[in-house]
Amino acid sequence: MNPLVIPYPEIDPVLVQFGPLAIRWYALAYIAGLVIGWQIVRRLCEQSPKVLTPAKIDDFLLWAALGVILGGRLGYVLFYKPGFYLANPLAILTLWEGGMSFHGGFLGVIVATIVFSLRNKTDPFLLGDLLAIVSPIGLFFGRLANFINGELWGRTTDVAWAMVFPRGGPLPRHPSQLYQAFFEGIALFAVMMLMWRLTDGRHRPGLLCGVFFAGYGVARIVGELFREPDAHLGYLWGPITMGMLLSVPLLFIGAWLITRAYARPPVS
Repeated sequence: MNPLVIPYPEIDPVLVQFGPLAIRWYALAYIAGLVIGWQIVRRLCEQSPKVLTPAKIDDFLLWAALGVILGGRLGYVLFYKPGFYLANPLAILTLWEGGMSFHGGFLGVIVATIVFSLRNKTDPFLLGDLLAIVSPIGLFFGRLANFINGELWGRTTDVAWAMVFPRGGPLPRHPSQLYQAFFEGIALFAVMMLMWRLTDGRHRPGLLCGVFFAGYGVARIVGELFREPDAHLGYLWGPITMGMLLSVPLLFIGAWLITRAYARPPVS
């Protein structure tokens, strides 16, 4: 082994187990993202422009959780392994084995946001802006869970911080999960908070959604340059991966939302 390779810190994906009941880091990552995001949104919703009461945000938590989980799982099934799950439909229920799509969860939350906003007679763009601020938190924890699971590793490399992943073969690879945790999580969250605090973005419905969409699209495409494509998909065309392909529409939608927000007068 290259002496410069950093040993992969093998962490048991199961935090604690009680008989057949196992508490996995993967599940805790989703719970942490939802709970921390929920608490932040409860505080932000009391600032102008007021969207919903904290009590209504509490009600929306279940909607958001269902959107993330159902959308994320169905997105993975449809986008990444449709043939496998068509032949093994019961495997769709094995969430503890991993297999979630951000783009699917993203669509699930959009649907939940629109329906909940219509039921509560509020602007879905303003609620979406609040969710856009905290979404990077879930992405951060999700990427850390990928790293702990030793999955979605990077491409082979000779950089000094390369790692040999247990299921990734003998060659050193980029710890791309950590790259994505930083860019999709920490960096994007910082951008969203700065937009909320230092600009009039909160008063332009849809602007923060647009910044998040475009920002995630860029971060994901850059991350895909270091990440090994899924083995059953490989490269779609030349250097293009499925993650890149699914992220391109986000760039256009983000640009449209930003343009739309600035074309309208701000709200108070």
